[in-house]
Amino acid sequence: MIIMDEVLIDSETYDGINFTVSLLTRGDYENCTFNDCDFSYTDLSEIKFIDCSFNGCNLSLVKLVKTVFRDTRFVECKMIGLHFDDCSKYGLGFSFERCVLNYSSFVNTRIEKTLFKNSQLQETDFTGCDMKGSVFEDCDLLRATFNNTIMEKVDFRTAFNYVIDPQNNRIKKARFSLPGVTGLLAGYDIDIEGIN
Repeated sequence: MIIMDEVLIDSETYDGINFTVSLLTRGDYENCTFNDCDFSYTDLSEIKFIDCSFNGCNLSLVKLVKTVFRDTRFVECKMIGLHFDDCSKYGLGFSFERCVLNYSSFVNTRIEKTLFKNSQLQETDFTGCDMKGSVFEDCDLLRATFNNTIMEKVDFRTAFNYVIDPQNNRIKKARFSLPGVTGLLAGYDIDIEGIN
């Protein structure tokens, strides 16, 4: 039986690297920082990112089969069309601030207590997702899909453009505010006066 040693990269900083040309070495990245790097269209499958930060990076259409994200932070990243549902499910944990996550998928993932802040999540799919206790602070959820989604105690108070069917989702103790709460009634074809 042959056991391959995994490469461990600890506390490294990568600035402005184009990983579409020089590919990221497969291994475990712990406490690493990636600043202004381009990963677009690359394959990050089976790579582990633990306590890492991605700042101003382009990760659009990256392949994420069995990729590990544990306590990983994304700030001002372009992340269009990512399939987080392909990631390793064990310990999946991340936060997003000022990111573009349009057309991404979190289908059937468990992302409890995830922070989405000042981010675009247009046409993102949360079908079957368990997002208990997550926060969508100032997020654009235009045409995002919520179906059979567990969103108990989720904070939507400053989110906007969402449409959520309370009959097809678990929304107990979720938090909403006006005028966004009208997104809970969109499927009923009713007129609500007094809300701009």
